Amino acid sequence: MSKLALYMHAGSGNHGCEAIVDSLVRLLPEEEFILLTNSAAEDEKYLPEELKKRITIAEEQHIDRSFFTHALYYAYRKVTGDRESFLRYRYAPVTGKDRPELAISIGGDNYCYPSMVEDLRLANRMFNRQGTKTVLLGCSIEPELLKEPAFVEDMNRYYRIIARESITCNALLDAGIAPEKVYLCPDPAFALPSDESALPEEMETGNAVGINLSPMAGDYAKDADAVFEAYRQLIRHILDNTNMQAALIPHVVWERSNDRAVLERLKACFPEEKRVFMVGDMPAEKLKGVIANCRFFVGARTHSTIAAYSTLVPTLVIGYSVKARAIARDLFGSEEHYILPVQDLTDPQQMVDAFTWIYTHEDEIRYDLTAAAPMYIRQSAGCAEELRRILKQIRNG
Repeated sequence: MSKLALYMHAGSGNHGCEAIVDSLVRLLPEEEFILLTNSAAEDEKYLPEELKKRITIAEEQHIDRSFFTHALYYAYRKVTGDRESFLRYRYAPVTGKDRPELAISIGGDNYCYPSMVEDLRLANRMFNRQGTKTVLLGCSIEPELLKEPAFVEDMNRYYRIIARESITCNALLDAGIAPEKVYLCPDPAFALPSDESALPEEMETGNAVGINLSPMAGDYAKDADAVFEAYRQLIRHILDNTNMQAALIPHVVWERSNDRAVLERLKACFPEEKRVFMVGDMPAEKLKGVIANCRFFVGARTHSTIAAYSTLVPTLVIGYSVKARAIARDLFGSEEHYILPVQDLTDPQQMVDAFTWIYTHEDEIRYDLTAAAPMYIRQSAGCAEELRRILKQIRNG
């Protein structure tokens, strides 16, 4: 039995990426994995020790870190037109004689970002050319992209596409992807365990509003300063009108996209306010434990909101792509009131009003989540069941 390759993993400094790996490995206890990662150090730091016994962590080869190698491969590609050569170098641990029987692309929302699409296509084609079947797992895709023939061609190259929400699933089918290739299943991170062993000392359990703000939200907004001001005024509203705390919770801690930086700016707006506090960096399971102990949650990072939904915390999502809309729609029947699109956020009062709706409908939302979230958690195990079916087909020839 060969190891299953997990690729398009950016590293566990993004605790959403970590949550997908953690959950998926737990859902397939009979398998061993090779995790192709942008940062082995991050995965060694954050992934649970018991899971690392079944995971070989292999850092991608970074062609841009060697001038000579980069120049050599660039010249080779220029002469031969072999655009996949960069990806063979990048994923060398799972090419040639070491190729796995199945390679699973786990960067669920990578197709939402135009800068990543080319590498996704080339990796998919490279794996298939060498005889490795590919699965796109837990994905969200903007329907507009599926109007491009090259995009549809890429989707058809996957052996299976496991969409995590219905907008993507329906868009794939509408684009002509064969129904037997498409499977709908919630994000595996819904099943991530919640570890409450690292709750902040200052946190009042059940009386905090978890706050997550991502630099990426500002990138998608018409006015990044307006987004920051909306968060600041929301915290001011919470302090002035309730006795709740504001727990500032980072979910991505990369230098290139660091939630802590923007959250520390928010904290600095309330220097003497003890009810506003930063939550330290910690693994995904422990972050989920902190979020589970909040009364409400307001978040921009998708997997921070999945942690909230799956622990029955009424949540306002500051969304910027199809994934936020679609997950809320599947959970509640509609995204209205549950999503505040960052592109539409121009007046800070919009966020205060949106949170007020969540606050006044707390019992109703919690009741809906009590019905929907356990079902979603059970259904997320379907990712593993579908992978087992795929492996059986491959192994039986």
